[in-house]
Formats: sequence, C-alpha cells, structure tokens
Amino acid sequence: LLLDPVITCPVLAGFPRDPEDQEYVLVNNKCQCVTATSKFVPSKENPGEEILQRNIRIMVPLKARENISDPMSPLRTTFVYRMTELCQKCNPVEIELGGETYKAQQSNSCNEPETCYTYSRDKCYTTTFPFLYHGETKNVQAVLTPASCYAD
Repeated sequence: LLLDPVITCPVLAGFPRDPEDQEYVLVNNKCQCVTATSKFVPSKENPGEEILQRNIRIMVPLKARENISDPMSPLRTTFVYRMTELCQKCNPVEIELGGETYKAQQSNSCNEPETCYTYSRDKCYTTTFPFLYHGETKNVQAVLTPASCYAD
C-alpha cells in the first residue's frame, strides 16, 4: 500500500457528508475505494482556534484481480493511491472570463486510463470466455456488471 505524500485537495470542492455535520467529502472514488473528508476541529494546543482535520478512508478489496475484467488474472498485491490523481476533476466546466465563456478542466492528465481496484458502479465491464456448444468452442462476451451495462 503506497500513499503519495502530497495531499492537495481543495476544501471548497467538497460537499457535506451529513446536513448536520460539518465534515465535507473531498474525494469519493468508488473505483479505488477511497473516501477523503475534512472538517474544522478545535486545536489541542489552543482550544479557541480551529484547525483543518483530514481523514482518508481506504478500503482495500480482498481478492482483487490485476485486471478486474479478467477473473483468471493474478490477484493484485500492490495498491497505489495518489491523492493528486484521486482529486482531479476531469469534467469540463464553463467559466466566464472578460465577458466570454470558456470550458476548462482542473487536471491535464485526464486522458490516462484510471486504475480500478474494484468495479465502479458507473462503468460497464465485460469479459470474453470460451463457451462449448454442440462440440464447438466459441468465444462469448459476458457482462460482469449488468446494472451499469443495461439501461432500465
């Protein structure tokens, strides 16, 4: 398990975890099983002052495969988490500058494929397997996450 020492998640980009709680979710990456939160808590050294506390919850999936779409691939033994990659926002947003509207995105490494340690509920995963039918073997494609592959 490796963690990137640089933790740079913008606090304002989060959303409240609970309406009555002051804890904000900064990252909720279902693909890599990571949730990072932050909240202001009283300082132990100076109780009249608040400091920002960040909590990172990592769930390492048991029996995760190197290639999650291939059930025959070897078990994954190394999990790498880089907060800079988990915090990137790749969906372009429209911003207005000087009276003109532009599309911008926060990260410049969005074209690289994301490493996924488990199935993301938002993505469709398939695999092919040999299927023996009437003495003839055919490669058949199977859906591994039906809920995300088929519309209601």
